[in-house]
Order: sequence, then C-alpha cells, then structure tokens
Amino acid sequence: MELILASKSPRRRELLDMLGVDYRVEPATINEGIDIKNPERLVKELALQKAMAVSAKNPEDYILAADTVVYLEDILGKPKDAKEAYEMLSFLSGKTHRVYTGVALVSKDNNFVKVFAEMTEVDFRLIRPKEIEDYIGTKEPLDKAGAYGIQGFGGVFVTAIRGSYHNVVGLPLAQTAELLGEAGLYKKW
Repeated sequence: MELILASKSPRRRELLDMLGVDYRVEPATINEGIDIKNPERLVKELALQKAMAVSAKNPEDYILAADTVVYLEDILGKPKDAKEAYEMLSFLSGKTHRVYTGVALVSKDNNFVKVFAEMTEVDFRLIRPKEIEDYIGTKEPLDKAGAYGIQGFGGVFVTAIRGSYHNVVGLPLAQTAELLGEAGLYKKW
C-alpha cells in the first residue's frame, strides 16, 4: 500500500513534500470539460474523478488528487494561451476573487473515499497593462488557474488573502494533513 499523488503539478509535489510523507506520482488523465457551474462542486468532482481514474489501476493504494480554479463571476481555469491569460489578469485586476481547491483521497480496496473543497479569497491591486504583458512574458501564468502563481512573480499583484495561502498554490496543507491522518498516512507530532 502506497500513497500516489495523481497530479503532474510541481507545486502540489512541493507542498506534499512539506508534510514529509512518502508517495509516488502518477498523473491522472480525465476529461475536465464537465458542465458544472458551481466552483466548489466542480473542483470536488474533478478531484474525485482524477483519484478514481488512478485508483482503477492501483486499487490497493491511496490516491490523492486535487483540482484548483479561480472564481470571479465565472470559473477561470488555466488559460489556453497568452491572449486568454491577458484577459484573465485584466479581469482580476483591482478585484477580489475566490480560489477553490478540491481534494480527494481514495482507496478502493480499503473502501476509503473522502472529498473536500477549500476556498480562499484573494485581493488583487490594479495591474497596469504593461505589467500583465511582462508577466505573461515570464510564461509563469500559462499553466495556472486564473493565470497567476501567488508563490511566484504573480504574488506582487496580491494585496491580501483570507484563508489558506497553500490553497491558492494548489493544495491546502492543514486540511490535506488531516485527511491523510484519517487514513493513517500522516502521523507527525
């Protein structure tokens, strides 16, 4: 029995490493084009589908999966190109948005299925068009929900957050540690 992280995200690996648990990575391949308008329901469903997809091939193991979206009037996932990244960042400029991460832990053989979602509010300052262009030039926003990484250059746009910082990065640590503890996979302190 092992823990498998069903994600190719280097940020999720870094966060899971902070917990000091042993795991291996096996990214999930699913169709993420689900028509769910509620961001909390969407991230929970996508996380569960990712975990179940990897669990089908590894029924004896525990599969940890997550999905993150940004929400402001509509769901903002990862931009498909630089133009969409520019549109997203322009839209978020000077406003408060929400970041939702759904997390699922599944083990078929152990009849273990738990899913939760975490929400964090993030305030952005006004961002000048040239700043957006320069930021997109770094390529950082192109693989992140909402087209920014709070832990990188995108952090300079953030004036305040309410909730879990790690949730905005892509994996809410406190809640994930608690979930892993329920499964007997995290026993620190």
